[in-house]
Order: sequence, then structure tokens, then C-alpha cells
Amino acid sequence: MKHLDNFPIRWLSAFILVFGLAGCDEQGNNSELESELKRLALRAEQVTIIRDQFGVPHIYGKTDADAVFGLLYAQAEDDFNRVEQNYIWAMGRLAEVEGESALYSDLRARLYMSLEQAQQAYDDAPPWLQDLCDAYADGLNYYLAANPEVQPRLLTRFEPWMPMFFSEGSIGGDIEQIPLAGIAAFYGKNQDRGVPTLEQTRETALAEPRGSNGIAISGDLTESGHPLFLINPHTSFYFRGEVHVVSEQGLNAYGAVTWGQFFVYQGFNEKTGWMHTSTRLDFMDEFVEDVSEIDGKLVYRYGDELRDIQISSVTLKYKVGDDLLDKTFPVYHSHHGPITHRLEGRWVATKINWDPVNALRQSFVRTKLSNHTQFREMMDIRTNSSNNTVFADAAGNIAYYHGNFIPRRDVQFDYSKPVDGSDPRTDWSGIHEVSESITLLNPDNGWIQNCNSTPFSAAGEFSPIRQDYPSYMAPDPENFRAIHAARLLKAGSNWSLETLLDLAYDPYLPGFEKLLPGLILAFDQQGSSDPEMAKAIEILRHWDLKSRADSIAMTLAHFYGFHYGEVGQNPKALRGAELTDYFGISSPLEERLVIFSEVLFDLVRDFGKWQLPWGEVNRLQRITGDINQPHDDAAASLPVSMASGRWGALASFGAKHFPGTNKLYGASGNSFVAVVEFGEKVKAKTILAGGQSGDPQSPHFFDQAERYINREFKTVAYYPADVQASAVETYQPGSR
Repeated sequence: MKHLDNFPIRWLSAFILVFGLAGCDEQGNNSELESELKRLALRAEQVTIIRDQFGVPHIYGKTDADAVFGLLYAQAEDDFNRVEQNYIWAMGRLAEVEGESALYSDLRARLYMSLEQAQQAYDDAPPWLQDLCDAYADGLNYYLAANPEVQPRLLTRFEPWMPMFFSEGSIGGDIEQIPLAGIAAFYGKNQDRGVPTLEQTRETALAEPRGSNGIAISGDLTESGHPLFLINPHTSFYFRGEVHVVSEQGLNAYGAVTWGQFFVYQGFNEKTGWMHTSTRLDFMDEFVEDVSEIDGKLVYRYGDELRDIQISSVTLKYKVGDDLLDKTFPVYHSHHGPITHRLEGRWVATKINWDPVNALRQSFVRTKLSNHTQFREMMDIRTNSSNNTVFADAAGNIAYYHGNFIPRRDVQFDYSKPVDGSDPRTDWSGIHEVSESITLLNPDNGWIQNCNSTPFSAAGEFSPIRQDYPSYMAPDPENFRAIHAARLLKAGSNWSLETLLDLAYDPYLPGFEKLLPGLILAFDQQGSSDPEMAKAIEILRHWDLKSRADSIAMTLAHFYGFHYGEVGQNPKALRGAELTDYFGISSPLEERLVIFSEVLFDLVRDFGKWQLPWGEVNRLQRITGDINQPHDDAAASLPVSMASGRWGALASFGAKHFPGTNKLYGASGNSFVAVVEFGEKVKAKTILAGGQSGDPQSPHFFDQAERYINREFKTVAYYPADVQASAVETYQPGSR
């Protein structure tokens, strides 16, 4: 009981603050708190955390729940700020810390789940999942008790039902796709304002493509004869930590965990690997309701009947100065879901997948499976709505699943637009079986890739055929990253961990193959009196389209492409790769030269010259542990050779301007990267953008930054002997 012996007074004081029981006398209160503290201290003794030289936690527990307890404790040590923030947002309590402007984000969350519903979901969960949720809460609460110097922004106690709110960010309906503007217009003051729908619009010029890369290569194509696997999520930097979590009940998962979740989201165990990439699969729909008022009651038409609109209320708190105020909203539901906005004066309900128990169940079960047969059975849970899955196992199987929550719809209706909710034929008629969805297993080409692109190029000539599936199942367009990956995979052979890394970091940028020749053609045909433009064009004319830190051509190409996307005419409403190609092939020649001239002018204005090597302007910087990172041109930063995924960079580095900066700073893209080889023993190498810790005082705050830039991956310590050999610190929760 060393935990109690070392810290009884300090911890009891902390527990009084964290777990104080209103209405109890001091003696009774202290007695209950002491009992709680003893229980958690005993649980901590079942857990060991080993930190390696990069601060990666290797968490060992007797049971799965013990391991989860340690996992959440270790996450809180590394970045409690982000753990707490994710739950503040997910539970719809953001306005309590950020003020009234966040009210409609909170309301969106509460439209789909109330606190009572979350508690009920926990009560309905199977006992083993309840145990994991209990361990989640215990781990975080024990951290707060053991570290009373930590001051939460809002959440001083974590409850076991809270993960029901945060099954998103893993698998489940992507609530963030529901525009806040519509909710604010409907439930707020500006109810007649036009609002966006879920219809896809042209991507903004400076928005980095969201998503990830997943690649699986059969052992038939590898040097070792064993399958290879690339895990490459493209997220906001510092969005996920790297962990290794082990139990005596068969859990031994390594990979990336979203802060605050109790399972490895993208990773591997000894026998299987799983990688998720975002999909544009149509998994949520808008239903336009025919609403009227009859005898003071709101009703909506559904076929030949009138149904009551279900009315309830949500009370939210919001911060004003040092005070918390309340605002109560009436909220409305049809059987399709909550009313989220108006469209041409009519109410619209938005239906999404919301099944948190099964989402959490699928997420954790996945981490303990041993082969593809088990993995395929797990997919029948069918709660993965917003992500594709790339898979590999030690038996030599590679596989691809294009989502596994796909509503079955009547194909005579166009669900890319709002549909008539009064017509029963527009209702979902169940969920597609996995066998009906787009899948691949061991294609003859020997490789599978998905880079947030169409599944119909996932395996080259052996890809699924578009005509075999309903249009709503795969509206995903092709993109330059997928084109790039498929070319390299098709040309490659005798793959190894190192050559897979070469692929993942290949510097060629296919996004400029048509864009830049189009600019050069315009210059050659129309000319220019500007001698500086002529010099810049010559640099581009001789460029090999590879991103390097010392490349002036890369700088010119990047700013030209982004600026063109921002101001160029788009008469066909194209987007993505199609829009970029249009600017190179079909746009007016004069327009191309005008835009390039503006780019040269802007570079000279901002930097004093246009002859800028890419690494001088494309930087990596981490100053604070803030969730919204500040950046400063006057502060130290590192040059980066990588480029935007928009141009087909597989090693995506999404850099942008920040307030007050002229240079570009990386904010998203390659965040966690792993290459894995399955065989008799699993081998892996990983890198993490920046470092494991969110604390600027930690040696692991930015210790992987130069390795990240230089592609110097660390070798994973997976087996006990390797973990012990790499150990820098070994401790139990609460004893550090």
C-alpha cells in the first residue's frame, strides 16, 4: 500500500476537492473518500507503466480493465489538457469554458445524446464493457487525486458513462459534418438565414485535405515473405498519442490512441493490423419534413398519417466573465432524427448512426483479434460509418472494407441532397450486410491502398467495379495521393520495411503534372514583359516535381497552386484533383499568368524576394502545449521538405499561415506513422510529430521533431525483453 503510505494527507485533500459529497458530514465524507482512495490505490498496484527513451508508455495490467486504468492514467500524464478538452466538446459543455459562441456546438451534441441517455447506454452495455468504462473513469480520477496541482478547466470528476459521448473520433457517425450554422439559424435568433446542407461544396484553397493513408502488401511481394502494413493517419498534430497496452487477458496492442479513448484506434497486435481512413461514404441523410400546427400541436406528415413532432428541452450553461448563465432550448425530433435546420422554410431532420455501445464494443474487440476470420466476424457489428479499414495479418491476408455501416436506400432517390421525409420510400430500410458492401480480400495484384480516395482504384486492375454497387456507397473521388500510391505500388517489388518507408515519403508530387505545364504553356504562348517572371518560369520548367527543402520551384508551385485555388474561376464547380487539373488544362491562359504574377508579388512583399527555398518558408514549430498552437516567425522553428497532401504528397505536411506569420507552419498531416511487418514475430518502426508529451517542460515535448523531419524512425519495443531493454522509467500509477 505504498501509494497510501506516501501521500495520505495530500491525496485525501485532493479527493475532498474532486469527489466531495454534498450533504454529508465531514466525518462521513472523509470516510467515503478514504474508502474510494484505498480502492483506487489497490487497483493501481495491478498496473505497471514503463516509459521508454521517447516517453512512450508501455502499460501492463492483470486484466483488460487494469490495462485501461493504466492507459488513461498515462494519457493524463502526457496531455490531460487534450483528454479533458475532447470530453468537454463531446458532452456538449464547451460553452462553459469558451463562452456563448460555443452554445450551438454544445446543442448539436445534445441533440443526439442527453446525459440521461449516456447513462442509460452505460447501464445497457455488457458487463465487460462496463468494466472498461469504470476503469477509464478510475484512471482519470486517480490521476487527478494523485496530482492536485493539475487544475482542470471544467471536469473535476470523470464518470464511466462519459465514453458513450466519445465513440466518435473512432467509429460512429461524424457529428461534425452537421453544419453549426444551420443549428444556430434554426434554434437561435437568425432563423430566416440561408444555411448550408450536407451537399459537398468546393474545397477552400487553403484547407489541407483531411484523412489518412493505409497500405497493405502481401508477403508474395516482400523481401521477407511476410505481409507489410503502413499506418499513416493524417490528423491535426498532437491529436493522438503513441501507446502500448498489455494485459494478461490477451490484450497486446500498439499504436495511436485518440486522447481520452480507451483503445488503440489505429495500430497492431502480434497477429493483426488495422488502419482507418476517412470515407465520403454517404452514411447520414437529411429528411425534409412536412410540418404543420393542428390544434396547437406540431405534427408532420408521413405517408397518409400525421405524426407528432417530439418536443423536449435542453438547458446549456455558458460562461460570461466569471459567471455561468443558463439558456434553455426547445428541441424537436421526427422519427428521422433531430431537426437541425431549415431549407427554404421547411424543417429538416438529420439522421446519423448513433450506437455508442456497439461503437465502443467494436473498437476494443478489434484490438485483440488474431486473424482475418475473427476480424471479418467483428465487422458484422457494423458501427464503422465514417471510416474505411485497411487490414493485414500474420497469416498473410490483406483486406479492405469501405465502411461497414451503410444504410440501405431506395436508389430512385438522390440522397446526396435532402430527400422528402413525408415519403416512406425515402426511409432507410435497414443496414447493408458487410457482404453487400465494398470489400477486398487478397487481390491478385498483392497490394491494397486507400488514401481517402475511391475504392475502385484500391487494388489497381483488381479493384472493385463501380457498377456493381449503388452510387451512395462510394461517392469518393480519386485524389493525387491515391494516384501516387498506386503508381509506386504497381512498380515496386521485393518490399521491406525500409522500402515501404521510401514509398510513404516519396517526394514526387503528381498534383503539379498538369498545373505547371499549363502555366509554362501560357507563358510560352503569351509571353511577359516581366523579367522576374521569366526567371521563375525557367526554374519551374526544369523542376522534377519533387519536394525538397532547398527547392525554390517547390515554393513557387505551392503558392501558385494554392492562390489559384483561392481566386481562380471555377465555372464547372469542380473540386479537388479535377479542379487542379482544370487550372492546368482548360483555364484561360491570361488568368494563369495574372495569378502567377500575383504570387511573385506576394512573395517579394512578405519575404523580400521570390527566390525562397521551400524549407525557409515551410516550417515545424511547437512553442506551447496549447490545443490551438500559436506560431511566431521570430521564434525558433525547423525547416521541412514535405509538402501538402493536396499535391499528392503521401507524407502529408499541411502547413498554413497563422495570425501574424508570413511563413507556413505545419498543423496537420503525418501525425503518427508506423510501418509493420508480420511474421513469426511482429516488427515495427514508428514516428510521432513533435513528441509524446503536451508539457513544454517535458523532454518528450519536441524530441521527435528532427527525427520526424529527417525520417529517422524509432524501432518499436513490443516484446517484454525489448521493452525492458528500452526502459527509462518503471512505476505504478500514483508513485511517480
